Amino acid sequence: MLWLRRLFARNRPRNAHAVEVWQWNRIESLWADLCYAVRILSKSPGFTAVAVASLALAIGANTTIFSYANQVLFVRLGVPHPEQLRVFRLTGDDHIAVREIKGHDVYVSDDGHFRLGLFPYPAYQQLRHNNRVVEDIFAFMQPPDVDITAAGMSEVGKVEFVSGNFYTQMQVKPQLGRPIEAADDGTPGGGAVAVISDSFWHRDFGGTQDVIGKTIRVNLTPVTIIGVNPPNFSGPVAADTSAPEIFLPLSMLTTVFPDPTGILMAPNTLLLQLMARSKPSVSTAAAQASLDTSFNAAFRGTAIVNKGETVPRLSLEDGSRGITSGTRDLLQPLYIVLGLAGLVLLLACANIANLMLARASLRQREMSIRMALGAGKVRILRQVLTESLLLSAMGGAAGLVLGYTSRNLIPWLMRTGWDGGEMNVGFDWRVFGFTCAVTLITGIVFGIAPAWRSSRAEINTALKEGSQTSSKRRKAWSGKMIVGFQAALSTLLVISAIFFLRTLLNLNSVDPGFRTQHLLLLDVTPSPTLLDTASQVARLRSRVADAFATLPGVQEVTYANHSLGDANSDWRSPFQREGALQDLAADPKKTGHAYAMFSYVGPHFFSTMSIPILAGRGFNAQDTETAVPVSVVNQALVRKFFPNTNPIGKRFFGGYGTRLIVGVCADTRYSDMRQPTPPVHFDLDPQSPWPGQMTYIVRSPLRPAALVPSLRRAVQLIDPDLPLSNIRTQQQQIDASMQQERMFASLTAGFGLLALALACIGIYGIMAYTVSQRTNEIGIRFALGASRSQIRAMVLREAGWLAAAGVVVGLGVAIVLMRLVQSMLYGLKPGDPLSLTASTMLLLTIALVAGWIPAARASRVEPMEALRHD
Repeated sequence: MLWLRRLFARNRPRNAHAVEVWQWNRIESLWADLCYAVRILSKSPGFTAVAVASLALAIGANTTIFSYANQVLFVRLGVPHPEQLRVFRLTGDDHIAVREIKGHDVYVSDDGHFRLGLFPYPAYQQLRHNNRVVEDIFAFMQPPDVDITAAGMSEVGKVEFVSGNFYTQMQVKPQLGRPIEAADDGTPGGGAVAVISDSFWHRDFGGTQDVIGKTIRVNLTPVTIIGVNPPNFSGPVAADTSAPEIFLPLSMLTTVFPDPTGILMAPNTLLLQLMARSKPSVSTAAAQASLDTSFNAAFRGTAIVNKGETVPRLSLEDGSRGITSGTRDLLQPLYIVLGLAGLVLLLACANIANLMLARASLRQREMSIRMALGAGKVRILRQVLTESLLLSAMGGAAGLVLGYTSRNLIPWLMRTGWDGGEMNVGFDWRVFGFTCAVTLITGIVFGIAPAWRSSRAEINTALKEGSQTSSKRRKAWSGKMIVGFQAALSTLLVISAIFFLRTLLNLNSVDPGFRTQHLLLLDVTPSPTLLDTASQVARLRSRVADAFATLPGVQEVTYANHSLGDANSDWRSPFQREGALQDLAADPKKTGHAYAMFSYVGPHFFSTMSIPILAGRGFNAQDTETAVPVSVVNQALVRKFFPNTNPIGKRFFGGYGTRLIVGVCADTRYSDMRQPTPPVHFDLDPQSPWPGQMTYIVRSPLRPAALVPSLRRAVQLIDPDLPLSNIRTQQQQIDASMQQERMFASLTAGFGLLALALACIGIYGIMAYTVSQRTNEIGIRFALGASRSQIRAMVLREAGWLAAAGVVVGLGVAIVLMRLVQSMLYGLKPGDPLSLTASTMLLLTIALVAGWIPAARASRVEPMEALRHD
């Protein structure tokens, strides 16, 4: 950076008065450079417009991607001192002593171990009591969506159950009213109070001050509003996740969700998420070691640990961003998208650098005259850099506006299309600083080569008329090298776009194993407070299904506890064949360590979904609530647990009880279109009804808009407080499971189109410049008998070779990079010949199209005028 210091340090005076004069002269000189740069750029409006537009698109794309990455990766919880927060997690193998998992904060790490963010309630109580190494441990959990009745309107929303010390430890004060306190979390059902979110306050109560003391109903349970959270408080979840509408004391859990079996408080059931603030005097490693020992003792003292089972290990993680269980799935995609956006910016820099190099060659005479009149090389260097920075500033300003307006693009690409929830991506100082830094670096990157060339002009040679041709021909090679670099970058971006587009197309062509046409899905959430027994739940579901089935245009109706193709569904449980353990009858909860997916379904599930029964039978009228619980398993489960055996008539323990296998159905995709079909058993719901939300599946040739009003009326006749939510088609549900692939395909396609446009401009610019400099040579070729088609072919051949050299390099780099992201591709290999061939042909075609106009212009040169050109 020595040359930058020279711009300001050269001939610097020593005394104070001279320094003041020197500083004023420098400011005046810089202002003169800026004014001259404005005049120069205004004289070339076409060049300026292309440069600013290219930079605006490239910088805007980077700003858009970074604003989302900033929201997902860097924005902390809106609480005081978030850096003090620690999240509690468990690590275990497939032998952990767990019977049930009530939550989704579970994943398998790279080393094959389970990573769980959930804890049993009894172990939490002991762990909190024995804690001495962190501040008071607080707990919370987010159950399935609930029915919320407020201001006379019923809706489905999110709630968060929190311990009585939650607000104290989070150090959050409501903007109105008071928080949930320890006294509210005493006896079960004792604290029927709620703190609502700011958005819920404004949406349902108009932001009125008299909301405190009003009563709302959560699953028909009356609760009194005692406070309103601050606008920037999203609860314990990450800032990229929608905040719950209502916060309730943890003691209200069994009131809002009646649990006669006691499974919610079972010692082997993972239920709660835990956090705490660190103590300044205790390191994280020391706190973790102490808490791990305490948890081991607490778990063994409260839970059942059979022989061969293990106790998971406790660990502490950074909690400044809250619970970020979904963020890890976005890390690799975000880094890839950021990298591709950076390549687009680099391509734009190369494009403008090439154009400026051509302008620098045309301005050699101007620079030589200025140097002959006394301008130093540093002054010439500074002048050209000023023009570059002015261009980048204009492009950066436009890119900042573009980035701000499109900051919600990725959430829009990732939304499901029926829930209406949108994440509002913030635009904070990090994003502004990132854009400013990118703008400054961009101006220097594409301006340094033209500035250096301009400052190296030879005065005597440049002033001699007719002496520039040979030097310009030699200097044109630097522009051609940049064009080759552009072609390589464009190849990489186009190949990425084609690979991700084909991945999306391959996923769309996957056979889900059932007929998706004419299926409408809608969620119904009955209030558990009014359904005390399993028979009441079964009767309500049967009434709703019968009411739907009688509607005009409805062909078949069934229901399930989740829909097939739902990427958020992970209903799995231990699976044990009868007889595998001798003591299974004595202790049916004792399990092996194999898992299977399961689903509670209605009686007509297989016929409604058009899933064939391959062996045995489906469900029939004899499978009543009092009959033996039955299940239909898929082929994948038979292959895994009953190889070379007829499973019909066999019993197994899985889900929540022992069942009899009566049929085998064809394999279907369960939740992820990417993954092969997992072992699944479909359990008849009326025999052991799931008390929570059910998805009704209606087959009808009618359009959803025509059918939904009648479905709503049918439900209201049964129960006016029974809400319908998440209305979508089966195809929309499957499409939602491919949100990430759709986002990648859309963004990379945009990057690929932009890369093609920039490459086209670059090739056109360098070939047009080359033709203008070779006018004399072209005239000589004409004089020697060359035809116009030969001249045209000469120019096109040169453009083709430039593009081909870059494409070859780009292909090699792209194959290597595709190997790194192979896990994100579906049905493709990194060396897929069709994708690589299509990319190559597309780039070469663009090169020939871009070179056609200069080639045609060269073929129309008049020989006599060309010979007099120099």
